[in-house]
Amino acid sequence: MTVHPLRLRGARDARQPLRVRANTTLAASGFILPNLVMLGLFTLFPLVYAFVISFQNLDSLGWITWAGFGNYVTMVTDPVFWQSMANTGVFTLCTVPVGMALGLAIAVLLNGVLPGRTLFRSIIFLPLVVSGVATGVLGAWMFDQNNGFIDKMLQAIGLPAVDWQSNGAWALTSIILVTLWQRVGFDMLIYLAGLQGVDAGVQEAARVDGASGWQSFRYITLPLLGPSTFFLLIMNLIYSFQVFDTVWAMTRGGPGYSTTTIVSYAYRLAFDESGPSLLGYGAAVGVAIYLITLAITAVQWRLNIRREHAEQGV
Repeated sequence: MTVHPLRLRGARDARQPLRVRANTTLAASGFILPNLVMLGLFTLFPLVYAFVISFQNLDSLGWITWAGFGNYVTMVTDPVFWQSMANTGVFTLCTVPVGMALGLAIAVLLNGVLPGRTLFRSIIFLPLVVSGVATGVLGAWMFDQNNGFIDKMLQAIGLPAVDWQSNGAWALTSIILVTLWQRVGFDMLIYLAGLQGVDAGVQEAARVDGASGWQSFRYITLPLLGPSTFFLLIMNLIYSFQVFDTVWAMTRGGPGYSTTTIVSYAYRLAFDESGPSLLGYGAAVGVAIYLITLAITAVQWRLNIRREHAEQGV
């Protein structure tokens, strides 16, 4: 008679002394407890506290009065808030699809037989490991309209200099270009991983059947990169709605509010030394950012489940 291994294991676990099982549980709790404490202290508590003070009138001197939904009413009637939302939307539309297309093109190029491709991958990925503040400072130097590298290069080839810092549209353009330079390495890396998983036999069969290189890429490679594209789309959307460090280091949201994103507006309201120090109103804007990010995550979760069911034929 054959006894199932899991049944034997269960019998051995049942025979274990109570003291041994208690020690095992205690050791496991010892490993988990520090993580739970850190999560509660640095994530859950600030989140709950932000919700609480978003219903208060709280300034930097510590005066507190109950505001109810007053901060939220102020937010929906605040033109600067909606301008910040519009700036964030333009930033998202210009960085997410363009960055993903560039990342895919570079990944396809560096996935083939190319001399020095490891070096090129490292060079393209390098800006991603630099902090956002350092990238922003470098971008501010490059796009300085008086002594910047970009304007000097434009003038050297006979083109007029651009007012990168005093013109709102050009200032936002400079932030978008620096962000693309910084983020394209991440898109390239994810697409490279996806390309490594594409079955070479399927592409070879397509070539044998007479498919051109473009047809093989359009109808075989691109659909197989669907999970990578989906992941990048969600991650880049969340990043775009939370961008702060590069914007603040390059323009501090100016000139005026022309490059102020939703996060930099919340920071300017609550913490900027030259701002109004409205901590309650800043927390309300922060809650709005949280709800937007939560909505994007919920959409990702629903679409991911639907895609998995479609692949399994459920």
